[in-house]
Amino acid sequence: MRVAFCTDLEKSVLVSNFEKRGWIQVGPDEDWNFYWAGTITCRNIFSVDSGYRMNDFQAINHFPNHYELTRKDLLIKNIKRYRKELEREGSPLAERSETGRYLHLDFVPITFILPADYNMFVEEYRKSPLSTWIMKPCGKSQGAGIFLINRLSKLKKWSRESKTPFNPAIAKESYVISRYIDNPLLIGGKKFDLRLYVLVTSFRPLKAYLFKLGFCRFCTVKYDAAVQELDNMFAHLTNVSVQRHGGEYNSMHGGKLSVQNLRLYLESTRGKSVTERLFANISWLIVHSLRAVASVMASDRHCFECYGYDIIIDSKLKPWLIEVNASPSLTSTTVSDRILKYKLISNILSIVLPPDGMPDVRWNKTPSAEALGNFELLLDEDLAAQDDAGPSSSSSHGSARYGRPSNRQIIRKSGWQVAVRVVSTRKRGNLVLRCVTPEATRTSDVSRYCSSFFVLWQRKS
Repeated sequence: MRVAFCTDLEKSVLVSNFEKRGWIQVGPDEDWNFYWAGTITCRNIFSVDSGYRMNDFQAINHFPNHYELTRKDLLIKNIKRYRKELEREGSPLAERSETGRYLHLDFVPITFILPADYNMFVEEYRKSPLSTWIMKPCGKSQGAGIFLINRLSKLKKWSRESKTPFNPAIAKESYVISRYIDNPLLIGGKKFDLRLYVLVTSFRPLKAYLFKLGFCRFCTVKYDAAVQELDNMFAHLTNVSVQRHGGEYNSMHGGKLSVQNLRLYLESTRGKSVTERLFANISWLIVHSLRAVASVMASDRHCFECYGYDIIIDSKLKPWLIEVNASPSLTSTTVSDRILKYKLISNILSIVLPPDGMPDVRWNKTPSAEALGNFELLLDEDLAAQDDAGPSSSSSHGSARYGRPSNRQIIRKSGWQVAVRVVSTRKRGNLVLRCVTPEATRTSDVSRYCSSFFVLWQRKS
C-alpha cells in the first residue's frame, strides 16, 4: 500500500523526499497518511470544532499545542515553572548559588514578559542602569519587530509611538524583553548563533533526537557593542531573513558555517575538553527545555515535531537558549543548505515511521540505530524506564541515552562517546541525580565534567 501525503509547503526538499519513497500526493480533503502541515492547519485539525478524528495510520508534523515551547513568552513561563517545581521537590537540579543564580538550569537570559512584568523589569533594570536589553514581539519570527534598548526612556518613547501602553488590561500584543548577551563569542569579529534541529517523537515518555549537521549563522557586519550601534541590526541579529538584505551578504556561503567546522575551530583555539563541555552543556540545555514543557504538551501519538533551536555562545563558552522555532525554514539559500535540509527531512522520515514506512500509532516509536542517520539520541525515557526495571539486553541504540543503573556506563553525548563512573548519587523523592565523570580521569578533572554530566533518572512510583 502506497503512502498518501499532503503538504501545505511546496518545498522541493519535502516533495522530493516524499516522491523518492514512492508516495503519492493528495489534497487535504482526501484520505492522507502523512501531512507536513503548517502550524495553523495542525491547530485546526486538532480543534474540537473541526470534528476531525485521525485514524491509526496517519501522522502529522506538529503537536497540537507546540506553542508551549515555541512561543517566546510561553517558553519562558514554562521554564520558570519547571525550576520552581524542582525547587519545591527539593531537587538538586534546582540548586542555586549564593547570589540566587541557578547552578544547573541557568540557560536562558533574564527575561520578562511585557506589559505584565513591566514593574519587575524596571526593578531589575535599575540594578544595572544602561545595561542593554533586547525586545521581541511574542508572536512574530524572522527578526520582525526586534530592537535593542539601553535606557528606560527609549522603551517609554517606543510605547507612546507604537500606541502599545504598558497596561496589562488594554495591551493586545505581548513582548518579551531579555538581558542582551553583550559578550557573544566572535569569529572574525562577527557575532553568530547556532541553528540546531531537534526532533521530538513523544513528550510522554520524552523521546528527543539532535541533528548533528546544524550550522552557525553569522552577521554580515562586525560586532560593536557601542551605544551608537544599537540600531544596526546587521551587527546584532543573525537571522538570515535580516542579513540577506545587507550589502555585505555573501550568497555563495549564505553567512553560514557548519557545526562540525565550529567544533574544529574551538578545539584548535580553546582546547578539546572545553569544547566537549560546551557541546555537552548544549545537549543539557535542550533536554531541560523539553522537560520544562513535557507536562503541559499534548503528546498525541499521531504527532512528531522538528524544532529549530537558536542558541548563542558567549565569550566564556556558555550556551544560552534564545528561542525555539516550530517551523524552521526549509528554504535553501545555498547548495550546501539544500543538501543539509534534504538529509534532515530524509532522516526525520526514517525515525518517525515504522520499518514498513506506513504511519501507525501502535508502533513504539523506537527506531533502529541505522534509521537515525545524522541524528543522535538525546533522551529516551522509555528506554530509561526499561533499564530502571532491571538489567536489559543491548538495545538497537546501544547506550545512547541518559542514565543507567550500573556504576560503569557508556554515555553518548554531543557526538562523542565516553566510559564514565558514577561519582555521586542523590535521591530526591522519585528523582535520582547521578553525577558521572569520564573513566581514567584524574581526580582534579572531575569538577570540570560534573556540571555537564548530571543524569536525571526517573524512577517508577
